[in-house]
Amino acid sequence: MSEADIRVEIRERSSGARVAWVTVDRQDRLNALDTAQARRLAAAFDGLAGDGALKAVVLTGAGAKAFVGGADLGELGQLDPASARQFITDLHLACAAIRACPVPVIGRIDGYCLGAGLEVAASCDMRAASDTAVFGMPEVHVGLPSVIEAALLPGLIGWGRTREILLTGRTFGADEALAMGLVERVAPAAALDGAVDAWLDAICAAAPQAVRSQKALIGRWEEVSLQDGILAGVDALAAAYETDEPRTRVAAFFEARAAAKRR
Repeated sequence: MSEADIRVEIRERSSGARVAWVTVDRQDRLNALDTAQARRLAAAFDGLAGDGALKAVVLTGAGAKAFVGGADLGELGQLDPASARQFITDLHLACAAIRACPVPVIGRIDGYCLGAGLEVAASCDMRAASDTAVFGMPEVHVGLPSVIEAALLPGLIGWGRTREILLTGRTFGADEALAMGLVERVAPAAALDGAVDAWLDAICAAAPQAVRSQKALIGRWEEVSLQDGILAGVDALAAAYETDEPRTRVAAFFEARAAAKRR
């Protein structure tokens, strides 16, 4: 699938693993999301969800200036209550499609990651940022609250930091984002792809059905009580034995250990 401003490229790694790269490409607007682009982003992830051979997705922005610079201010300035509801619903559906992707989604963040862009990033499973990336939720400065997937932030950075970021609308750098737990890795821009590749290597080396099951279970944990989450894990472990992954992976582990002892 490919649109002018949302590109989906399937890349086969040296191991043969299939990884999708989804690129938001609207560089003249700092990759800001308008209604049409949000819908295409949702459609891209909905399409990838049906790829049973896919191991992971990398979501990034074109160029070095922005990951996603926010929601399109030109469109925001023209909304009324009804169209605003539709606009923000479309942005939410794009974030929801990212979260619903059955394989891990890595946010590769270079440049500005603001407003809707930070909500998109929060919807990813893991986030790696360049050391020059800039983060923030500046909506209060344009007369709006931060909404939809901003609700994920307390789970990532805690309520106090969430309140401070949302109520002041301030921007901050990658090192602070790392310290607060908003991103998991920071690297120089030239090394950003290497950081992403390290994650992809680990994900692609793991048992694919186990990775999909683990992602689904983590999503379940976010929605239910601790006790229900534990019981969901019991079901997930039992279901793993409906595949041959535990048997073959455990056998391979013992074979590798025996081979190491013979050396």
